Amino acid sequence: MIRLERLKIWFLIAVLAICGTTCFASCSSNEDNASEQSIITNIADKVWSFSQSHPDGFTIDIRSMTEPTEGIAVSYAATQNSHSRDQLDKVVSHALQHEGYVGGYYNSENGLYFFDSTKLFPENDLKGAIQFGKENGQHSVFILSTYTDIPINGKVAEILDRGTILFGTTGDYRPLSFCEPDGTYWGFGIEVANEIARRLGVDIEFKKTSWPTLTADVLTEPQIFDLAIGGITITDTRRETMLMSYGYLANGKTILCRASEADHYKSLTDIDKPEVTVMVNPGGLNEKFANENLTHANIVIHQKNEEIPTLVAEGAVDVMITEITEAPYYVQTDTRLAAPLLNAPFTHGEIGVLMKKGQEDLLQMVNNVICQMKSDGSLRKLHEKYGLVYAYE
Repeated sequence: MIRLERLKIWFLIAVLAICGTTCFASCSSNEDNASEQSIITNIADKVWSFSQSHPDGFTIDIRSMTEPTEGIAVSYAATQNSHSRDQLDKVVSHALQHEGYVGGYYNSENGLYFFDSTKLFPENDLKGAIQFGKENGQHSVFILSTYTDIPINGKVAEILDRGTILFGTTGDYRPLSFCEPDGTYWGFGIEVANEIARRLGVDIEFKKTSWPTLTADVLTEPQIFDLAIGGITITDTRRETMLMSYGYLANGKTILCRASEADHYKSLTDIDKPEVTVMVNPGGLNEKFANENLTHANIVIHQKNEEIPTLVAEGAVDVMITEITEAPYYVQTDTRLAAPLLNAPFTHGEIGVLMKKGQEDLLQMVNNVICQMKSDGSLRKLHEKYGLVYAYE
């Protein structure tokens, strides 16, 4: 890379030879300025040519004419609203005096190309990027690796200012979300939550919710928590009133029963009999599934989901309606239990992160983290750790 300063030195040497020492001072100033402008114009021509084939937007390092693939791009106020080729020299000149990045896009509404001198932040410094954006009167910052706009005054900015992200979770769903008596949370979903917090660069705090109150807790004002995690199935009904992330874990309805009676249950019909007592926790999709599909069995509601497997094992009830994400844990930790229909679930779905509408920037950030965890292998490692089936080949 040849910097502008080095070009100045080379030019001054050339001027000395041509003008001589007597006229150097006057000759140097004019010629030097002309050389600087020539360099700027040449770079601006290249940026303009590049922009014609990138109308959807770009960020380019004008020192090497390459596009960075990572970082958070934020525009300088000094070059705001610069458009067309005529104003591109000003943008390039500013960029050469600063970080050396130019961003641009084509505005189809008025037919103009807009350009800005741009500052690039590391992707782990979203807070710094947003603060710089506020100082420069921007509406958003742009994450290059995921093509994501993050509003300056959105939900993500609020969380960054607070320094802590608040997750609602039931804490009763081994191995996805469980709260120990000392208040410690663990589980697959808890680890996903921690990864979201880590990649945002903030602390994490868990807030207790329950299956019967989950929707109300997500929608309440003022908010109790920013988003909810831990065994929450993605459904069209939830998406009608709330936002749900991409799936990070496959699930489906199945049963737990006593190992000694596993041969009795080979289908839903075998369960839906008057002599079979089925237990579910209240307010969630397990209760909904039981009420819709088991019209002959005796359905019993039990408040604490984590207590139901033991009640099945001890013979208090015959069957628990659960998920393929939960059943393996109890089979592995209690030899009295079995999940005979684990490989033939009654339903098929995915588990995701739940949040209220109006937080689309937070949804995009969560989706970005889930995609990154899938691509870098960390999500697969979590599946292996908890003995769960990985369904994202």
